[in-house]
Amino acid sequence: MSSRNLNLAVVGTGIFATDEHLPNIQKIDNLTPVAAYNRTRAKAEAFAEKANIDKANVYDSLEEVFSNDKIDFVDALLPVQHNLDVVKLAVQHKKPLAFEKPIAANLSQAKEIVQLARSSDVPIAVLENWSFRKATKILKEEIIPKIGDIISFTYNGTGAFDEGNKYSNTSWRVKPEHIGGYLSDGGVHQLALLTDVLGPVESISAFTKQVREQSGDVDILFSTVQLKSKAIGTFTYGSAFGATDKNSFFTIFGTNGSIVYNFSPHLAKPTITYQTGSSKQSASEKVVIEVDEVNTTFEEFTNFAAAVEANDKSLVVVTPEKAFHHLAIVDAALQSSKNNGSNVKVELP
Repeated sequence: MSSRNLNLAVVGTGIFATDEHLPNIQKIDNLTPVAAYNRTRAKAEAFAEKANIDKANVYDSLEEVFSNDKIDFVDALLPVQHNLDVVKLAVQHKKPLAFEKPIAANLSQAKEIVQLARSSDVPIAVLENWSFRKATKILKEEIIPKIGDIISFTYNGTGAFDEGNKYSNTSWRVKPEHIGGYLSDGGVHQLALLTDVLGPVESISAFTKQVREQSGDVDILFSTVQLKSKAIGTFTYGSAFGATDKNSFFTIFGTNGSIVYNFSPHLAKPTITYQTGSSKQSASEKVVIEVDEVNTTFEEFTNFAAAVEANDKSLVVVTPEKAFHHLAIVDAALQSSKNNGSNVKVELP
């Protein structure tokens, strides 16, 4: 059965909209960008030209976008403190909405977003594309069952400060109004991977530090974590260090073996390495799987288009409730650090 065409509006037409969202939207046969909005009209007009959007459909207000009946859904890439405003408009106008992470600037706003989403049948998605990694499904469904009960884990996402990062100098990142600055901006991706594979976090003990003035807020996090499953582990994240390799790996220890998922960028392909056995003496040979990873941005828009076409919010993979949990972990880590590393429970929406 062929899919019906869906017209979408892009609001917030900056670097990421142009370089990441637009090319992937254009790869999906039934998605057509038809409208644009930006606080700086010239930026919206430049985006419209690249997206083949009629200049007549470059709007001067969000209200105009959401009240247009010819638009099937809105793709929002706004400074995070404005996410609540667009969710309110989406619910008010019954307009499906996909918006960029993190879910909100703070937990109070995030709770309101969750409540609004629960009150409406409109599909609302938070664009945390790491939840669409192929490796997550392989780990969860194929490999973890082989290693028995999960006891503990180590998650590491660290790297050197990149002065040439084109996203680093955006004003809302340099002067963040959202909690944790880079820790919530990039950290929610890492936490999506962790919790998608092993389940929700119950509590955290953490220390944070600001290494770079350019970060605008704390930018590294070292922590110990207890999951709701009672597995324990460490979570380390930060890309503000001096010269060092960028290392991204996730080690999982079970009663009958272990797994190492290495997705460091220097690798030709991410790898999953596992071995089974309840002891050194019974250890199997290591098995290495190379992961042919998918385009996660393409996958998240494909998922949301399916939810909009079916008018079924249950099809949305990253719901506001799910994204709330990732921000709540960051919030608990910040509280813990302020209290000399004390254990803090992760808040529920």
